[in-house]
Amino acid sequence: MHERRLLPSAVTALSAVAVLALMAPLAPAHAADPPAALYEGHVQVDRGEAADADVLEGQVFDDVNQNSKLDGDERGVPGVAVSNGIDVVQTDGEGSYELPVRDNMTVSVTQPSGWQVPVDEDSFAQFSYNHMPEGSPELEFGGMEPTGDTPRAVNFPMIESEATAAAEQDCAIASDTQAYDKTEIGYARDGAVRDLVDRDDYQACGVLLLGDNVGDDLSLNDDLRDIYSDVNGPVRAAPGNHDMDFDAEDDAHSLDTFRDQFGPAYFSYDVGETHFVVLDSIDYSGDESTHAYTESISDEQLEWLENDLANVPENAHVVIATHAPMLTHRDLVVQNAAELYDVIADYPHAVTVGGHTHTQENLVAGDQREEWAEEGIEELSHTQLVAGAVSGDWYSGGLNSDGLPYAFTSDASEPGVLTLEFDGSDRSERYTVRNESDDHQLLLGVNSPEWRDWAQEAQDWQDADKEGEEPEAISERVVTRDDLAAGDTWLTSSFLAGTTDANVEVSFDGTSPVVAEHTQPGEGEELRKGWEYTDPYTASQNLRTSGGVGQTSSHLWRAEIPGDLDLGTHTAEVTGTDRYDREFTETIRFTVVEDEQAAATTSKALLEDDGFSLDEEAAVDESAGLGSAEADAVLPN
Repeated sequence: MHERRLLPSAVTALSAVAVLALMAPLAPAHAADPPAALYEGHVQVDRGEAADADVLEGQVFDDVNQNSKLDGDERGVPGVAVSNGIDVVQTDGEGSYELPVRDNMTVSVTQPSGWQVPVDEDSFAQFSYNHMPEGSPELEFGGMEPTGDTPRAVNFPMIESEATAAAEQDCAIASDTQAYDKTEIGYARDGAVRDLVDRDDYQACGVLLLGDNVGDDLSLNDDLRDIYSDVNGPVRAAPGNHDMDFDAEDDAHSLDTFRDQFGPAYFSYDVGETHFVVLDSIDYSGDESTHAYTESISDEQLEWLENDLANVPENAHVVIATHAPMLTHRDLVVQNAAELYDVIADYPHAVTVGGHTHTQENLVAGDQREEWAEEGIEELSHTQLVAGAVSGDWYSGGLNSDGLPYAFTSDASEPGVLTLEFDGSDRSERYTVRNESDDHQLLLGVNSPEWRDWAQEAQDWQDADKEGEEPEAISERVVTRDDLAAGDTWLTSSFLAGTTDANVEVSFDGTSPVVAEHTQPGEGEELRKGWEYTDPYTASQNLRTSGGVGQTSSHLWRAEIPGDLDLGTHTAEVTGTDRYDREFTETIRFTVVEDEQAAATTSKALLEDDGFSLDEEAAVDESAGLGSAEADAVLPN
């Protein structure tokens, strides 16, 4: 027998039945447990002649000696799901499986909880085999080489893992790295990716890249793999609309290069008591001149999803991750979202997660919106998270003191990473802003009539391609006595952890706090859009640089500033309490002045102190991403 080389996370005392019982109750994780060790290896393909070319055979096996080969004394792993992209079978008592062969298919294994599939030298999980006998049509970025006839066997190695069995899991989701060149690869590396490298809380679950991993140029895939190679857990990737072979004639071959370099376009895996599903939500038109696509999930995938979920208990945590979200606070995104919701209707703990829109949203089950109802969704049946973006607003907006673009998003968020947190029956989530601690959740500003007038002038200048004289910058922390007395001047709070059942309170100059109004409360109202529903803090920066302001947000609160404040500087303390009773507090100082002339003088002084150097802002070229279809969709028409 091979002697097992024990990893710190290896399970040695559990029976195969115990570790394979999908979603079975598990012992709680202990903080003192050693971290999971990544297991480097690959899927074993036996290129001999198949017994039947129409049937793919193989085994899922316990790779005790970690050499990625099914040795004679290594046992198969029973009860593991294996799929050809439509059919899903479970391995028998010997770990064996059989699947019908399709000409253009990716065969993948669902990693069970308590086990760990190998990773390659860049830490990307290895759990699939591409079968395309004739290979790809000629594609600029290579596509897939011919795989030839059906192999004799495809065997999937894995090792036992105490770390992936633990009920307590943190799972990082990094969406829209979307680098268009090596400079932007560097911004990602030194921003949100570096944060992941410095963290060790997600080691068993790993990192899911949620599409638009690069920006159209697939030659950057190697650079992308390189910057994620040092993260502390396995990496898996979903495809996005900027990860496609645009010279493919149709959607069937649009992800050939992606599949060759990263893995399946859709797949599943288990960690702890959670079943993760990744779907491809982009349908490519085949039009190379426009790169046009629609956001939808193919019938083939929906059929596969039903087959995949047949092995998952209905009371389990299920995460459905797609590049394009089912919907946002603005409107429906995936055209056949209702069909997806039908498939997961029996899974009350399912949550959908998307990226694509470069917004950061937490829309909870039960929310209602007029625009959704017009598309047939009267009430949100499952929580929809929009995961923000590693690139933020496409690496735009001038350089901050760390040498990174501010990249404030159009909905008043910042570049960062979403983390899903599981502990038995509980699920929570947090959004970690690049280079900031987890408690950085509130962005504060003052929205006054004078600021709104300036914002419109600045938007007009942006819309005119910055022709003519730029409106003189003002500080959003200055308000005139007349504006204050007239009302409609608000202290605004972009609460990144905020949902419709969150709470925000504001105390002015130490007085009793007042409850702030949520600008998009999810009670069936129409989209609230305009400068009065805009965060001045992030919008001011973007209006001076990129112009990326959506004038809407799912996580903006506002409280009217008292109209009788004296001239001078005042303080507002803001406390946001999220749906998990976590409290976050920030303070802002703002100045009340006599008139517009005084406001101009005070603004100039404050702008010199607030960290937004106009010289630094001028040093950044606008990213190609600002001209993308998804950027157009979230900005004012």
